[in-house]
Amino acid sequence: MLEFAVEAAQLAGAVTLGYFNANTPFELKADRSPVTAADRGAEQLLRARIQAAFPEHGILGEEFGEQRGSAAGRWILDPIDGTFSFLSGVPLYSVLVGFEWRGEMLAGVMHFPALRETLYAARGLGCWCNGRRARVSDVSDLAAARLSVTCTKLFEQSGTTAALARLQTACLTDRGWADAYGYACLATGRVDIVVDPVMQIWDNAALLPIVTEAGGTFTDWTGRQTHTAPAVVGTNGRLLNPVLRLLDECSVRQGARNADNA
Repeated sequence: MLEFAVEAAQLAGAVTLGYFNANTPFELKADRSPVTAADRGAEQLLRARIQAAFPEHGILGEEFGEQRGSAAGRWILDPIDGTFSFLSGVPLYSVLVGFEWRGEMLAGVMHFPALRETLYAARGLGCWCNGRRARVSDVSDLAAARLSVTCTKLFEQSGTTAALARLQTACLTDRGWADAYGYACLATGRVDIVVDPVMQIWDNAALLPIVTEAGGTFTDWTGRQTHTAPAVVGTNGRLLNPVLRLLDECSVRQGARNADNA
């Protein structure tokens, strides 16, 4: 299953490269996120390959919604994670393919076509990057930690700018290595914490098995491991509790301020 997912993601990535750095036109969806012919073409390829190989499985994709299956397996697809990066000619976009069985994520693939980098993992099989074992860092002190976020504007929109500011102050440094690439850096020990205040299931699904099989944690902001979280914290494991405590403190303070203003 994992080999199939890797091959499918790489083939879909080849579709996207035909549109990359080519002034590809785009449309804005209802949520103001962009979509291109590359997104749609890559997802159509993924769906066709899955339907041919596993016709009984369900499929959920960002661009074409859900197709229910007769079996307990479901493929969760994001044909281009980081479409703004893709449109800007930034090579950090990815194809995400996740495999879910009875509601639990068993396998995931992140493929970065323009970087020729592929991370993949399945439960109990570890995490791998281009054939080499991937592991999270061993940083255990927030003051030495590298923080990655995708979009600071989403913290403003979700009312969590205080949490971002506290994290930035507590950590050694922060960078905006975008979208799934931040989690790739986490799984390979290049960053130590990734925090996103707004996520969708197709953003999360492939990331959970990759980060956890690399030795890290992938949770919601309360510490619950799930691929359905609307906001996500990824850590190297050692930093999970300090990050959760900081986020909880910010939540309590925000709640107190809201009560005072009521």
